[in-house]
Amino acid sequence: MLSETIFSIQNHAHFEQLALEVFRHQYIYNATYQRFCNLLGISKTSVTHIDHIPYLPIDLFKHEQIVSGHSSISKIFTSSGTTGNLTSKHYVQDLGVYEKSFRKGFQHFYGNIKDYIILALLPSYLEREGSSLVYMVEKLIADNQQPESGFYLYDTEKLIAVLKNCISSNKKVLLLGVSFALLDLVENYSITPNNNIVIMETGGMKGRRKEMIREELHDILKRGFNVSQIHSEYGMTELLSQAYSKGDGIFYCPPWMSVSIRNPEDPRTSLGYDKTGGINIIDLANINSCSFIATQDLGRVYPNYSFEILGRFDHSDIRGCNLMAL
Repeated sequence: MLSETIFSIQNHAHFEQLALEVFRHQYIYNATYQRFCNLLGISKTSVTHIDHIPYLPIDLFKHEQIVSGHSSISKIFTSSGTTGNLTSKHYVQDLGVYEKSFRKGFQHFYGNIKDYIILALLPSYLEREGSSLVYMVEKLIADNQQPESGFYLYDTEKLIAVLKNCISSNKKVLLLGVSFALLDLVENYSITPNNNIVIMETGGMKGRRKEMIREELHDILKRGFNVSQIHSEYGMTELLSQAYSKGDGIFYCPPWMSVSIRNPEDPRTSLGYDKTGGINIIDLANINSCSFIATQDLGRVYPNYSFEILGRFDHSDIRGCNLMAL
């Protein structure tokens, strides 16, 4: 089965081969995607190279049930959205694929989850139902099996006490937080410098604070937490994989995910390296929905397959993933 092979990709050529297989599978079994391809004059057999695969506009996740096949739905993940706006819904048939994706993705970039104390500061996500980020962090905390690990909604005093204890004990810490909550933390508390702390922001001011560019946000957080780099997670409701940055806003994908850039003036045309345009994502973990998504993010891809998020298209929704205003 395709779902059993996507996490064993060996190189980029293997990725391209599997992407073509997934395209053909989703053309057959995903009715929305097939209609979209047909409107573009694209058939299952006309795509012979990865560059010819069409990307489904992400807004369709707000209006259609994007699924491949007829299996029962195990979970519906929803985007945060704003009052009065339609939210995206990701109908997940096999939660095992999602769990394998985020576990292997974290291990790929950070090693064994049990090596960290996980402190999650995600108030806006915990206050609603259907967050894929909360689901992921809950499972990672359960895997972690460290008594200090957990969610800290409004118990900031306890979070600081645990953080200080971990620092004094020289334990490795992953503090994962939404941007506005991390800013609130550094504005009200003093953090002792420690090289074992990883500060990871998931983006999003959620209307709680003014939006700011990444450099400004990271400079404030670096000073406040006394660290040299701020890590970032890039994910969204419509994806079952995450990209990670270990500093400077440069993200890397796991082997089963890739990012390319489309021409904003001609969405079916790809741009090369170092060019700014719309971000297209292939996420093969989306085997049971749609793996080929045209996002509303603006960015740039580099020759080593890393990428950078530079903002969003005008009039697109403020989203809960790692996005900063231009």
